Amino acid sequence: MAEGDGTPQPAKEAQAGDDPPKGDSPLQKKSPKLCGSNYPLSIAFIVVNEFCERFSYYGMRAVLTLYFLSFFHWDENLSTAVYHAFSALCYFTPVIGAIMADSWLGKYKTIIYLSIVYVVGHLIKSVGAIPSLGNQAVHVVLSMVGLFLIALGTGGIKPCVSAFGGDQFEEEHASERSKFFSIFYLSINAGSLISTFVTPVLRGDVKCFGEDCYALAFGVPAALMVLALVVFIAGSGLYRKTPPQGNVLLEVCKCISFAIKNRLKNRSREIPKRDHWLDWASEKYSKQLIGEVKMVTRVLFLFIPLPMFWALFDQQGSRWTLQATKMNADFGIYVLQPDQMQFLNPLLILVFIPIFDLGLYPLINMCKLNFTPIRKMATGMILAGLAFGLAAVIEVKINETDMPRLVPKESLIRVLNLAENPVQVTIQDKDLFQQPVESFQNPAEYSKLILNGEQQSLHFTLQHQGLTLAFNYTVKEKSVYSLIVFEAEGSLSSRLITDLEAKPENGLAAVRFINGLSQDVNLTIDSKRFIAVQKNYSASEYSLLERDIYNNGKCITETGEFPLELGLLDFGASYTVVITNVSGGTVETWKSEDIKANNVHMAWQLPQYLLISAGEVMFSITGLAFSYSQSPASMKSVLQAGWLLTVAVGNTFVLIVAEAAPMAQWAEFVLFTVLLFAVCIIFSIMGYFYVSVDPEDLEEKEEKRETSSRGNMIGLVTQKTKL
Repeated sequence: MAEGDGTPQPAKEAQAGDDPPKGDSPLQKKSPKLCGSNYPLSIAFIVVNEFCERFSYYGMRAVLTLYFLSFFHWDENLSTAVYHAFSALCYFTPVIGAIMADSWLGKYKTIIYLSIVYVVGHLIKSVGAIPSLGNQAVHVVLSMVGLFLIALGTGGIKPCVSAFGGDQFEEEHASERSKFFSIFYLSINAGSLISTFVTPVLRGDVKCFGEDCYALAFGVPAALMVLALVVFIAGSGLYRKTPPQGNVLLEVCKCISFAIKNRLKNRSREIPKRDHWLDWASEKYSKQLIGEVKMVTRVLFLFIPLPMFWALFDQQGSRWTLQATKMNADFGIYVLQPDQMQFLNPLLILVFIPIFDLGLYPLINMCKLNFTPIRKMATGMILAGLAFGLAAVIEVKINETDMPRLVPKESLIRVLNLAENPVQVTIQDKDLFQQPVESFQNPAEYSKLILNGEQQSLHFTLQHQGLTLAFNYTVKEKSVYSLIVFEAEGSLSSRLITDLEAKPENGLAAVRFINGLSQDVNLTIDSKRFIAVQKNYSASEYSLLERDIYNNGKCITETGEFPLELGLLDFGASYTVVITNVSGGTVETWKSEDIKANNVHMAWQLPQYLLISAGEVMFSITGLAFSYSQSPASMKSVLQAGWLLTVAVGNTFVLIVAEAAPMAQWAEFVLFTVLLFAVCIIFSIMGYFYVSVDPEDLEEKEEKRETSSRGNMIGLVTQKTKL
């Protein structure tokens, strides 16, 4: 589960203060019971609806970053920024949904209308992922419109569904209502777990339009959202539907706004000061409301440092997924898609919650350690920071197989000697290739060329069996080259070809062919990919392939058809395959690895997920339960909105960092680690001075204080009268 969605504690509290009105109203009809229990039959429709909706949302979001990267060909920073902009919007829109439900339409109609918007967004998003439909501008527009509608839909119904489920229970069935929220929570995690595993399979293992099938990966979540809407409407006749009760969040905002304005208007020193800045709203709002707002602002003040946790947590779907694309995903019996690693979070949450609640926390209590909610949340922050520290270490190891980053006036070059004898290569004014290059020698690391401008014409000298040959080639900055040396028509010749400048994306393998034969060839790699390569050491373009063993290819020449065996083309590697001869009914080839394969296994991400999932249990569930326990019943929805906004702010922060301060990925991970540790210290200091209270006790004290105040005022008036 992600972002604290659907935790039982907040969901249960969210409906407090939103109870249906008492009386024999037809709206309060009793729903048929489920299998003879005290559970209303209507909750079955709500639970199934939530499962389908969460499957829809998390399934779509799981493949979203790779969709931007591969389908739109955006860079990693832009893909990350748009992903987190969408996530932030999903957590700003719950405020809209809450206002619609409480002030205008009621929960039922709000869920229906916004679910329709949700479905339309999914459909537009799926259509936008069809490659043959228009150009990239059309795809981008459709996708952005679809994502906006999805954000409005999923965010808008978020504060309504759990509370609507709570409304289905009669007051005498409070214990069943409490258990319902646990079931509701499990349905969220089940939908998240299944979808984050299945949709990457639909994307990567199913091919449509000749490439990854994003239309299907988005289409299945769209179908699940349609099913969610149909199931919810099907239970319409069974629901207890409460009318709008008025929006507390709006009242709180108005009260705070009036207090600030009133204070600014009365800045004269002659005007007596008041005990609390919110007391300046007393001219318009009741003492009870002001007292409750005071309680809420105490908790909201503690929320200020919390967005930093979510800034790290939500990068599972962006930066961590991008990191997984540069790793070895072969688990022996199964090759995991990079975006499938996200399924670990909901899986680990389901495992950790009973372990923590039934094992870890009781053990800590037995040791008589005062593990307060504030300390639990701070520990969760530390665990998330450690997770990003591990991510930084892994990123450094991954970078060891990357191509060097080139700056202006720099290029890379290497030599492939396809002649029968060693060749000494000399480049004008460059101190490179000190030793002769052996025949078909596995190429060493690329050598760096320093140019005198954006491009430079260089003089190459080849020494071979006492002969010296000269060639001139123009080399451009920030480019990677291979100098091919070969024998043609009894003499030595060469050709400068361009290589890949970076690893293939998404863990794909790249392969190109050099035809060393005196006749043209047509190559078949995977029964669908045909490559024509001209004779006399011409080179083909690179082809991107899924990681696999390719031993069923064909090489078709003028003299016949021959089997072509390429062996393993590994994750993230780039290969040059030279066809050297055709004899004995087979093709003789020589394969060199231009860019090294991903050698860091994806399993090394497991400790990251373990730490951040444990951090979520300590931070999110504990934080919601604590903050809600510190506010009056009528203010639960306000705190829910505040909590969701911390998620939105955290995603916004990632967006800003990705776009405004691009840096090496490992350095960005370290930055977030340091920031979270710093915020953790600030939060711990704030928590140290926070005094935990019971809202009911505060309300009683406030009432006594008001009564005492009234008594003093009466006494003063009486005394003046006597005088």
